[in-house]
Amino acid sequence: MVTPARVVVEADGGSRGNPGPAAYGAVLRDAATGEVIAEDARTIGVATNNVAEYSGLVAGLALAVEHAPGATVEVRMDSKLVVEQMSGRWRIKHADMKVLAAQAAEIAPAGTTYTWVPRAENSHADRLANEALDGVRDGVTLASGPVPGDGVPDEPESAAEEASSPSSGPGEPTTIVLVRHGVTPHTTGRRFSGGLGGDNPALSEEGRAQAAEVAAWLTELKESIDVVVASPVRRTRETADIVAAALGLPVEEEPGFAEMEFGEWDGLTFTEVAERDKERMEAWFADMATPPPGGESFVQVRERVLAGLERVLEAHEGRTVVVVSHVTPIKTLVAHAMEAPLDALFRMELAPAAVSVIAFWPDPRTGEKRGSLRFFNALAPGRRTLRDTGRW
Repeated sequence: MVTPARVVVEADGGSRGNPGPAAYGAVLRDAATGEVIAEDARTIGVATNNVAEYSGLVAGLALAVEHAPGATVEVRMDSKLVVEQMSGRWRIKHADMKVLAAQAAEIAPAGTTYTWVPRAENSHADRLANEALDGVRDGVTLASGPVPGDGVPDEPESAAEEASSPSSGPGEPTTIVLVRHGVTPHTTGRRFSGGLGGDNPALSEEGRAQAAEVAAWLTELKESIDVVVASPVRRTRETADIVAAALGLPVEEEPGFAEMEFGEWDGLTFTEVAERDKERMEAWFADMATPPPGGESFVQVRERVLAGLERVLEAHEGRTVVVVSHVTPIKTLVAHAMEAPLDALFRMELAPAAVSVIAFWPDPRTGEKRGSLRFFNALAPGRRTLRDTGRW
């Protein structure tokens, strides 16, 4: 076979669990004809999506060096993270990926270029990775001509499947595990209990027990969690300290995740406020921009919470973070992830010490983080394990 002057490497990788059982797929094509020259698909043990993608890149470059020596190489991948990092535009933060990126750079022929393509245009490499995970493929296969169906993107079974698939976003998500604090005397008394400016009771014994149950639950995924972030309010910090101790992790404080300030209503029950300040309470429910007297509006809280979210996503990109917070901030984050109107907060129920999970993916077109709600208001005691309720 005559060595082509230009070749295309298509590479992908995936993990069932992130981290979990992982594999890669790589395809080498003649750029002029589209003919497949060689394929490689293998499992790599337990790894993250990004590590699997980088492994596919290394394998694809190795195919180019061996089977098309001297050819100009273009790499096409649906991982925006890998493409941007290998192009030198994004910094590589994580140790495992630094090693693989260095390996790829070492074997890549001079002048190798990297192009991001939509997931549908990388379906061949994705299929190979899944076949490796299913035990159907293992190792390098040579081909002398075009493979039937190549070049035609696989059509998803439905638009919902495409939109909901975690791998439809480039790179690795930043996963936020939201934990509401355990109960306090204000919680059980159904009293307004605000942020740093209000009366901040400590966890009750029941609340500490709830925090311990959540902590024990989260230890199932201890190796995946990077840090615990807490609102600096007393009850959330106490909950976070219990969770962090079980996970062996530090606690970082983020004031953006503090509870709404209720001003003059702090410490009062809903009934007491309705009796003393009915008109302003009705105005508060009717208009998300209206604050309680001396407090914050829902709109103001949203601005503060989303600013805190942005700081966490930037500091812990691609990692899993436990965030211990309150009813209003957690509901605000869920509404934001779902692109729901702010008054959707009134239609959510969130129990004390409940766990909700949101994954944030970078949008390849805008770079903005798009949320994907994994589950909401899950309770630890006596329930199924986290792994049984659905992987994050």
